[in-house]
Amino acid sequence: MIRSMTGFGIAEQTYLSKKISVEVKTLNSKQLDLQVKLPNELRFAELDFRNKIGAKLQRGKIDVMITIADTDLTQTYHIDADIVKAYKEQIEAISDSLNVAPSADLASILFKMPGIFNLPVENYDEAFVAKVGETIDQALELVDGFRIQEGLTLKKDLLHRVELILGLLEQVEPYEKSRHEVIKQRLTKNLSELAASGQYDENRFEQELIYYLEKLDITEEKVRLRQHCNYFNESCDEDQAGKKLGFIAQEMGREINTLGSKANEANIQKIVVKMKDELEKIKEQVCNIL
Repeated sequence: MIRSMTGFGIAEQTYLSKKISVEVKTLNSKQLDLQVKLPNELRFAELDFRNKIGAKLQRGKIDVMITIADTDLTQTYHIDADIVKAYKEQIEAISDSLNVAPSADLASILFKMPGIFNLPVENYDEAFVAKVGETIDQALELVDGFRIQEGLTLKKDLLHRVELILGLLEQVEPYEKSRHEVIKQRLTKNLSELAASGQYDENRFEQELIYYLEKLDITEEKVRLRQHCNYFNESCDEDQAGKKLGFIAQEMGREINTLGSKANEANIQKIVVKMKDELEKIKEQVCNIL
């Protein structure tokens, strides 16, 4: 089952007096590009978190934000009364020395001074880290579900475009028959002119004629293109098939280009252009597949 590299998931849970929140966003990327933002108190567990996320999501540009919030507001910032008192005494002393009346709203000034708010230092134990890991797992499952749904949409579009290419390939056959007739008439005319002049090497001419006919034959290109299209469809049911589908699309493009260069017929060239247009859309979509 193919998955998109685009996904989103957010999970939350409360443990003791803490609210744990994990938000994961993913976009397409050729490699694993993982950015994790988390509180400094959890830095010691960052490597384990990164390994967990990388193992689950495999590839893509991944942004993870882990936040911890207090549900008990009494455990948040505290005002250091001694520092506030010290600031007040210094402001009053300076006002007296300068013979300037203190501000009528001294409290608003004091509460803007640095260092008066203290946040208790958190020490998270193994049980808490395990809860953070559980929340990460929940968010990753949501992301994976998102990716699967996006993957189903991508698969439907890809199969549709491959079907269009195969349909266009079928349209080549009528023009190929008329093309053969035109080439045959042209060669017959040229052969008649050469025979009349008598100025040519018959053996050499036969060699050139065989080479020319082989060069213009597009049977092999059509067969290989059908094979590549069928292989592409089969590979859409595989896990982590993004790079493989990209390689198959390249092979499809090679056969389409060769078919176009050999065609030597205006209507076939138009069909080839349409094939290339559908293939480019396939390549764009494949870039989003894990």
